[in-house]
Amino acid sequence: MYRWLAWIVVALLAAFLASGCGGGDDENSATAWADDVCSAATTWRDSITSTTESLSSGGNLSENALTSAVDDIQSATSDFVDDVRGLGAPDTESGEQAKESLDQLADAADESLSSIQSAVDDVSGVNGVVQAVTAISTAIATMGTQVSSTVAELKQLDAGGELEAAFNEADSCKELQSGG
Repeated sequence: MYRWLAWIVVALLAAFLASGCGGGDDENSATAWADDVCSAATTWRDSITSTTESLSSGGNLSENALTSAVDDIQSATSDFVDDVRGLGAPDTESGEQAKESLDQLADAADESLSSIQSAVDDVSGVNGVVQAVTAISTAIATMGTQVSSTVAELKQLDAGGELEAAFNEADSCKELQSGG
């Protein structure tokens, strides 16, 4: 019964995985910055995927399994937020705008973490687990969409296309895109 709920989480995550960054290799600082952004997103995605797959393969979703999965999701998301907040502005004309976009993404991820925690607080019984899985699926899908939207926004920030080129050149952005 719970297996289909776990598959919902995986399916929603797939929408995020299908979108990504781009392709090549360059050593300029904008490319290194874009690589760091995509690397953080890839690490987060891989952690979330692993967690949701463990839920879907368990077959017996319980309050304990849900709590453990949520702990893993929160840890991965907190790491992602720390990584994103730790990035400075890229060395481009619109670097400060790019940094602001990442800070907004980090704030949104923090809000999603709060939603996830609220979903599991006081979970009781089958209905509580089902409702929590639904809320968590929604929060994960929202975070994935926010990451994809932010990357798209970053690519369009400067008229000269420097950030877009950086995302297209960064190796981890290739991995992020191919991971979907």
